[in-house]
Parts: sequence; C-alpha cells; structure tokens
Amino acid sequence: MDTDQLLRLYARGERNFDRASLEAANLNEVCLVGVSLSQANLTRANLSVSNLRRSNSIEATLVEANLWRTNFQGAFLIGANLSKANAIRAAMNNADLHQACLSKADLRLADLRYADLSGANLTGADLRYADLSGANLVGANLSRANLTGAKLRYADLYRANLVKALLPRADIRQANLAEADLTGVDWGQTKLPVENIRELELSA
Repeated sequence: MDTDQLLRLYARGERNFDRASLEAANLNEVCLVGVSLSQANLTRANLSVSNLRRSNSIEATLVEANLWRTNFQGAFLIGANLSKANAIRAAMNNADLHQACLSKADLRLADLRYADLSGANLTGADLRYADLSGANLVGANLSRANLTGAKLRYADLYRANLVKALLPRADIRQANLAEADLTGVDWGQTKLPVENIRELELSA
C-alpha cells in the first residue's frame, strides 16, 4: 500500500489498515485520527506533525520513524517498537505504551503525562525535559536513560530499572520509587531533598 492509496481510503471513511506495509512512507502533517495500524510496518516512516489521536498502533513497527511533534494523545501503542524513533515534542499523554520498546528513542520534551509505560523498554532513551507527570512506569526499564530536567511528579516507578540513569534537575517529588533499582543513578540537582535521595540510595 502506498501513501496516496491510504489517504484516499481514509478520506472515504476506511480506518482499518492493520498489517499495512508503509516502510519509509511520507505521512507528515496528515490527519489520521482513529486510524488502525495494528502490526503495520512503519519503519523509518515520516509522521511528523501528524494527528493520530486515539489511533490503534498495537504491535506496530516504528523503528527509526520520524515522530517529531506527532499527536498520539490517547493512542494505543501496546507492544509497539519505537526504538531509535525521533519523537521530540511528540504528544503521547494518556497513551497506552505498555510493553512498548522505546530503546534509544529521542523523546526530548515529549508530553507523556499519564501515559501507561508499564513494562516498557526505555533503555538509553533520551527523555531530557520530557513531561512524565503521573505516568505509569511500573517495571519499566530506564537503564542509562537520560532524564535530565524531566518531570516525574506522581509518576509510578515501582520496581523500575533506573541503573545508571541520569536524573540531574529532574522533578521526582511524590514519585513512587519503591523497589526501583537505583544503582549508579546520577542524581545531580534532582528536585528532592538530599536526605530523601540518601534514603532511596540506602534502600536500593
């Protein structure tokens, strides 16, 4: 399926494009609200500044995709592969990304408020200044992730892996870090009282 065909069918009311082959497709600045791309191949596709609110991309492949400023609000990305994707300033608030792979993804300044990232793989992800307020990160792998300046207030990091993660200037007030692995974390000037950080390190 090519891009023009997809857009023509979508304009006619078709929403199901599951398992579509759209590798390297150019879909920037298009409106695909509510589209279903479950298990679709979107490797290296350009979806920048596109609107995919409430879309279904369960188990889709978005490796190295360009998702700059893409709107995934309330979308289903369960088990999707977004490794090495460029998701700078992407809107993923309230999205379901549990068990998704975002290893080495560029998520700088992304809006991930109240997103479900439980069990997600965020190894080496760039989350500088991302907003993860209230996000579900239970059991997520954030080892070596860069969370400099990230907002993690009220985030649930129960049993998360934060080995050698970078947290300078991050706001983790009211975050749940119970049983998280904090080995080698760089706290820098994390927004949490020093005595609380020491307690976290001792309990790790």
